[in-house]
Amino acid sequence: MTSRERILAAINHEPVDRLPVDFGGTRQTGVAALAYGRLREFLGFAPHRSVRVFDLFQMLAEIEPEVAARLGADCVGLYRPSVAFGLRNERWKPFRFGEALEAEVPGDFEPLRGDDGSLMILRDGEAIGLMPAGGFYFDRLERYPGATHPDLDAWEPPRLAPAELDHLAAEAQRLFSTTDKAIIAPLGPPYELFYGLGQGGFDSWMVTFATEPDYVRALYRKLTDVWLENLEALHSAVGDRVQILQIADDFGTQRAPFLSVRAFRELVLPAYQRGLDWVHQRTSWKVMLHSDGALYPLIPSLIEMGVDILNPVQTSAAGMEARRLKAEFGDRLVLWGGTCDSQGTLSSGSPADVAAETAANLDALAPRSGYVCATVHNIQATVPPANIVALFDTALNWPVSSSAWA
Repeated sequence: MTSRERILAAINHEPVDRLPVDFGGTRQTGVAALAYGRLREFLGFAPHRSVRVFDLFQMLAEIEPEVAARLGADCVGLYRPSVAFGLRNERWKPFRFGEALEAEVPGDFEPLRGDDGSLMILRDGEAIGLMPAGGFYFDRLERYPGATHPDLDAWEPPRLAPAELDHLAAEAQRLFSTTDKAIIAPLGPPYELFYGLGQGGFDSWMVTFATEPDYVRALYRKLTDVWLENLEALHSAVGDRVQILQIADDFGTQRAPFLSVRAFRELVLPAYQRGLDWVHQRTSWKVMLHSDGALYPLIPSLIEMGVDILNPVQTSAAGMEARRLKAEFGDRLVLWGGTCDSQGTLSSGSPADVAAETAANLDALAPRSGYVCATVHNIQATVPPANIVALFDTALNWPVSSSAWA
């Protein structure tokens, strides 16, 4: 199978020739720049340039084709020209982040360096991002609409600009014609309808969410109106060259959802379902939801909402045991991730520990297809390269022809 065929088979619950793999196909399945540099060296690939940071917010590396191929990557992401903080990924230049990392960054990246070694990104004189001294990524300081409670008669959500659509059309064509990878396009509402709306003041947004349901519905209506415009424009630009549409919103803590099932169904579900109904009725795309945490009580509603694929399958969170998820939802939901505890084993275990935990989760999640192997969120800066290789090699050697496959 080609990579694209393999992913399409898996997300349609059909047999595959090996486990499909996502390494860097989204901004939640990537690798921190510091870890990537060490991985590249560990694999024996001579660097032809410095590590390139394409997502400054999360400090994610642009993964080179030879590294992606070695780890079996079957997906690529289709991104806007500006991935983080409104900085266009162009005119690359060298930049040193402390003593540990010298990387390539966008030309417009001009942070203020504090006396303590911290880095601050400004926009029009206002701080929008901060990397503390000794930190590995930026904290986002921007205040999003849930934190600012805008007047809905005057405020307008952002729309895809013609130049962005031209870029996406050209990039989708390039990826489709020059690679055999499945293409994932991230395009949710202009702001995540639950968690993302509260950036810069999540506590005040939660008060609004709990006490002003009419305002929340009106805000959601305005956001989904624009989302539908953006979806139609994106589909006109890229068509069926994209296989998966990704939305992202965090509904879960480590122990339970952030909100009750009732609140989710009354407020959040109808708004998202409006957009996902449009996708399913007018495109061939499958819909991936990225949402961390303990989502088990919400999963039936997510399926009803129109989610086809769930990522990252955080098996260490309450109620998210791999076998339980596969048994209850595996025939209706593609599980994408769920390999190894990124907060524990992957970071601090041995390669043997990583391989054993990954194998156990693959034995639970992979049979009967409907599964794509990926890390449980991005690989963090301090993860040893041997652990990364152990995870993906375990997946690449998983026996799809075993009796458990039937």
